[in-house]
Amino acid sequence: MAQRKIPCLLMRGGTSKAACFLADDLPSDPAQRDAVLLAAMGSPDARQIDGIGGADPLTSKVAIIRRSARPDADVDYLFAQVNVDSAVVDYGQNCGNILAAVGPFAIERGLVAHAAPLTQVRIFMENTGQTAIAEVPCDEDGVEYAGGTRIDGVPGYASQIVLNFLDVAGSSCGALLPTGNAIDRFDGIEVTCIDNGMPVILLRARDLGRSGYETREQLDNDSELKQRLESIRLQAGPRMNLGDVARRTVPKMTLLAEPRDGGAISSRTFIPHRCHASIGVFGAVSVASACLIPGSVAEGLARVGDNPLISVEHPSGEFSVALRRGAQGELAGCGLLRTARLLFSGEVCIPARVWPHKEQ
Repeated sequence: MAQRKIPCLLMRGGTSKAACFLADDLPSDPAQRDAVLLAAMGSPDARQIDGIGGADPLTSKVAIIRRSARPDADVDYLFAQVNVDSAVVDYGQNCGNILAAVGPFAIERGLVAHAAPLTQVRIFMENTGQTAIAEVPCDEDGVEYAGGTRIDGVPGYASQIVLNFLDVAGSSCGALLPTGNAIDRFDGIEVTCIDNGMPVILLRARDLGRSGYETREQLDNDSELKQRLESIRLQAGPRMNLGDVARRTVPKMTLLAEPRDGGAISSRTFIPHRCHASIGVFGAVSVASACLIPGSVAEGLARVGDNPLISVEHPSGEFSVALRRGAQGELAGCGLLRTARLLFSGEVCIPARVWPHKEQ
């Protein structure tokens, strides 16, 4: 048999989907592991027809999880963004949507003992060196996926998973405002470079001759806009302490406009070359944070009051972020609501030549 079988859970986390693996079920060598992940997902191929990827960045994701040796964590979580049409696996970012699936995975795989009605799972995020606490609903048999919570971008209802973060500011870039400025200018366009869990470059849609209310399909077909955004991204990447970002999936690019559906701000996010169907978890945190920063490009667009809950509108609806402030008014953490569901439990098959059995 010229195939190799690897245990895998396919899980939805928030508005994304990932192949989830125990770290011990994958090669220890990083290059060998990347080859395995590319084969499993079917990359590089725009259709990912020969793997389990969904031909979209939102469904070409991997979570690698192990029992943690740290005293402050139950499990370690390494996120991998597998490029769809190039042979690149990027570890330079977190994924908060898939983070929502890590707690359930840990319980399903026996890494954490469950207790009804709620099990707390402490998750160390290896990509950025920070910790989150997931509150996972459980019954006597294990994870309780059924519930009454609905999130935009996902049909139906499920049980809510609460994610709490203490401090994700500068997780990838070293500072909330990695350039040291609330405003920078590239190609004559004002931008705000921010990292509160996800490196994002924020731009006013109107400055690029767009409304900011376009559909995902309209923006994906706007080649002139995408060229301008990529030019800015390549220039800003080194200024954000990310180095050459030509082959990286960060920073993301987000167009901002005034809210029109009762939220605080309207957004359209490129991840980084295709428009997101909604918005990523940490991307939403970074956008919401910019709404509270004087002088950012969000100033004059955002409508915020004293409510710590900031609603970020996106193409599929909205995403609410609860920001916490410290004694001096600084951003001190955040809380989010997501849902997750186990979709498939089994084995993913890859060509044996990619990872010969003798090398296990």
